Amino acid sequence: MAVLLGFVLVIWFISAVVMVTSILFHSSKGTGLSDMIAGQVYNTSVGTGLIEKNLDRITIVSAVLFFVTIIILMLIYPQGGIGGQ
Repeated sequence: MAVLLGFVLVIWFISAVVMVTSILFHSSKGTGLSDMIAGQVYNTSVGTGLIEKNLDRITIVSAVLFFVTIIILMLIYPQGGIGGQ
């Protein structure tokens, strides 16, 4: 059970960090971090659209992983007692 808990917690942590990072990289009317980076790397609007689509996919996948790991953690500890009570 401890191995499963450790694995789920690692996946939960990684998905949380990826989700927060990918949300911060989204642009909001050309003022986000992704627009600053994409504006320097790609000068075409096609590249920026592709970057935004990939950011959307990464955000969705990380959010689903985060949600699934939270559900698994709720099933492992239904009462919230980590100390074995």
